[in-house]
Amino acid sequence: MKAYSGFAEIYDIFMDNVPYEAWKDYLVQILEKFGITDGIILDLGCGTGKMTRLFAKEGYDMIGIDASEEMLAIAMEQEKEDSSILYLNQDMREFELYGTVKAVISICDSMNYILEEDELLTVFKLVNNYLDPDGIFIFDLNTLYKYREILGETTICENRKEGSFIWENYYDKDTQVNEYDMTFFIREEDGRYRKYSETHYQRGYEAAVIRSLLEKAGMEFVACYGEDTFLPPKENDERIYIIARECTKNKGA
Repeated sequence: MKAYSGFAEIYDIFMDNVPYEAWKDYLVQILEKFGITDGIILDLGCGTGKMTRLFAKEGYDMIGIDASEEMLAIAMEQEKEDSSILYLNQDMREFELYGTVKAVISICDSMNYILEEDELLTVFKLVNNYLDPDGIFIFDLNTLYKYREILGETTICENRKEGSFIWENYYDKDTQVNEYDMTFFIREEDGRYRKYSETHYQRGYEAAVIRSLLEKAGMEFVACYGEDTFLPPKENDERIYIIARECTKNKGA
């Protein structure tokens, strides 16, 4: 959970190919399916706040939580002209809010960073606790197929004007954990290059395991969608979306 500390400042440089606008539109469609068109939304694992800001522009009142002080510093730097977003430096395994929210979103495989099932259950319980009655939780996951067939035991390199990176992957099929060893060389103004290195770990989960943990946390498992669709996932999907709903707070009302 110490990820994105050393090279937070260059994260957005190498994520410039991510279609955040289209991603936001897809998530908004899901929210609207459940009647959520305004109100407070929590972006759990918000990083530098790109998606958080896009949702704020859609009219939602946004809270962003991330464990990386460096990532949040960049997010808040982008908020100079509009300080409407509340950013909190908290670990998602023990986050606290002042009240409940209509929805929680968590994208860009943030949940894959939780390596133990009991800790993931803790996250789900916290989400459930801070959701409004019938509130919605949307999150994505890199699939086991992606770790096993696409990333595992591969090395990805890229050379750009701003710098270069080497991204080495090692997948353990027994633990279902993928290790990312990342090294970046960023060109400084004087022409020299600065080196950044970090190691990240992510775990893949079967959808059935996720469903069981969500139900243990007191939520209703609503749907599992394939990447950017409203259909069940295919065997070769690299990302899935899980939708769960708070289902206990209105009981007996």
